[in-house]
This record gives sequence, structure tokens and C-alpha cells, in this order.
Amino acid sequence: MQVKLLDGLLEESDAQRAEQVLNACVHCGFCTATCPTYLLAGNELDSPRGRIYLIKEMLETGSAGELTRTHLDRCVTCRSCETTCPSGVEYHKLVAIGRATSERLAPRNVFQRGLRVALRKLMLSPRLFGGLLAVGRFVSPLMPASLRRVYFPSRKGARPLPGKPVGARTAAVILLPGCVQPSLRPEIDTAFARILGFFGVPLLQPAAAGCCGAVSQHTSAEEEARDLARRNIDCWWKLVQNREVRAIVSTATGCGAQLHDYPLLLADDPHYAARAQALNQLMRDPVELLEELLQEKSLRLPADALIGSFAFHCPCTLQHGLGLNGRVERLLAGFGLDLPQINDAHLCCGSAGTYSILQRKFSQALRRRKLANLQASEPQTILTANIGCLLHLQGGTETPVRHWLELVAEALPND
Repeated sequence: MQVKLLDGLLEESDAQRAEQVLNACVHCGFCTATCPTYLLAGNELDSPRGRIYLIKEMLETGSAGELTRTHLDRCVTCRSCETTCPSGVEYHKLVAIGRATSERLAPRNVFQRGLRVALRKLMLSPRLFGGLLAVGRFVSPLMPASLRRVYFPSRKGARPLPGKPVGARTAAVILLPGCVQPSLRPEIDTAFARILGFFGVPLLQPAAAGCCGAVSQHTSAEEEARDLARRNIDCWWKLVQNREVRAIVSTATGCGAQLHDYPLLLADDPHYAARAQALNQLMRDPVELLEELLQEKSLRLPADALIGSFAFHCPCTLQHGLGLNGRVERLLAGFGLDLPQINDAHLCCGSAGTYSILQRKFSQALRRRKLANLQASEPQTILTANIGCLLHLQGGTETPVRHWLELVAEALPND
């Protein structure tokens, strides 16, 4: 693609990244076949190729309007197009630059800016979020059943951790708990702790670490996202320097994908770029870590441990962002779980962080399509790997939606 960017519009590093991505695109259109918003709307401008044209025009002319912002906003940033693209176009890098540039050239109105600020403040303040959740719990009997399923589900009693950890290991795992998951689904990290305890792996949850920065980055607050990344890096760097750490993990794939992007986010920061790159070598998804642990010690689950019928939704951040498509399914199959093939499994469920709030029409249409495919086999439980997907899907179905780690933890023997 012939590109001539407007001088001075972008920082030099962003200009180089934008040119690199634009030059890689050959307009083949393969991306349109796997773009969820294009398949919904049938509009070229709601496809990756169409958005690339809009961004190119903006970067060459220095002008942006409502049309450009509307179609960039509708992108779920699922990165399915990157998995499909034969030319290796790193679309997510370009769309991030495009969104940030659009914000500068054509600022949103007061309401839109205020809504995004409010979402960030709510997500970034555990005290505020917890307080609102407590109020909501008090009035939950008056809420629609769909909201109660999402925010105030009935919970099984937690099983105790194994009394005798298997093996003697000193290398620890650092866990990033995330923003809303500790309040809405604490049982997910409890399940992860139980699994690590079974294998004798110490778990560290440093209080100084906080939000991964994804919400800030996706709501046009990139500098705030960088500050959050720096805070986490400072916290983890001290731990890594003082003891042996085998992995840094988030049990939410949305957060995990953001952690893997720290080297890109801080590439131009002379004080943090090297540390971000070094810590990136320790980043693991739970499925990767469990695969490693199973190579060190085999695990046989009781024959009746995984009773029931299940369907697995692979989040976009797991299959496209982290490139781990099929890994959870294979691991669960190794434990004897027979999971059905899901039609259009590569397509987004419509959660996409704050997308389900800011783009409700598209988000709910994507959820209906995803649930129809997941429930085709009439599963008793839907499994997934990301808190955002879990909450979003649960809002549209009475079928319980759970994290796959919970299933594994409950199946572990007690001795």
C-alpha cells in the first residue's frame, strides 16, 4: 500500500509502526471473512480493510470526523483478522494509533468523554467498585434474573487446599488478580491457588500490583495505561530480583494479552523498555503453566471427576491475542473431557472489555450468535477463560458459565 504520512502528525516511532503496518496490507480482503463486525453489518468500513483505509486517509490528511471514529469504535479488537491475514498485518498496532490520533484530531463530546472517565474510575478503584457491589447485593432481590446471574450468582462451598503439596519447589508464581474479578468471581483465583498448591508451587499476590491497563488503553487513556504498566513492572521487578520466579500469570486472558503488550506499550520509554521486555519472558497463561507442571508430574483425575456436559468458549484474547487456540481444549481432553466442536469458534462473543457497554447493539448481537453456537449441543455448563467473556455470556443465558480452572480445581484429589 502506497503511504505518505502527514509530517509532524505522529511521533517518529508511531509513524514508523503505522507505515510498517500500512505497507504490509495488500488489500486481499481475507480479513473480512473472519471479522465479526463486518459479518454483522456487511459494511466494508466495519472490516479491518475498511478501517485501514480510514486510518490511512486520516494519517495522510490530518483530518478525522465522526465517520472515522464510528467505525474505529465498532472494532472489537479481537485480532481474528491477524490470525487470518496471509501477509502478517499487525492490525492491532495500527488501530491503536488510529484511535489515539482520532481522539486528538476530533475530540469526543462531553458526555462520551465523561462516560469513559467514569468507566475507568470505577474499574480502577476496588473500594468504589466493591462499595457499589455491596449496595447492589442489598437490592439484588429486586433485580432482573439476568443481572443477578451476572453479579450475584449462587456459589458452591469452596473446597480446602490440599494438605500436602506435591514435590518441593521454590520458584514462585506471581498472580495479577485484576480489577473486577476478585469482587465478582473470587472463586477463579481460589481455583488457581488450589491447583498450584496441589503441585507445590508458591503463589505470590503482591498488593502493590494493580490493573493491567487494558481498560485505560481501550478508552483513549494511553498514558494512564503506561503508568499502570510501570507500576506493575516496578512491583514485579523487586520480586524477581529477590527470589526465583517461574511465571507471571493472570487468570483473565484479557489481562494476560495486555501484559504481553507491555514491551510495545513502553517501547519508547528508556527507563522501562528493557524491564518490560525482560519480564515478558515470564508471562504465562494458566494453560501454559499447567502444561509445564504436567510435564514435571503427571496428574490423573478420578474417573467421575468431570461428570456433565460442557462447551468451551475460547476468548479472542486467548486464541488470537496470545496465540493459544485449542490448548485449553486439548488439556481438558487429556483429563477425559469430551468437548464439542463449536461453529464459528473464532468469532468474538461481543464482550471485548468496555465494548459491551459502549457498543451495546453490536455486542448483544455477537452474544446471541455466540450463545446459539455454544448451546447447540445443550451443555450443562459453558466454560471459558476470561472474566469479561464469562460475565457477558452469563447475562444472556441461564446455563451456568464458569472458568475452566474451577472445573480442574474441583476435580483434584484431596491427597
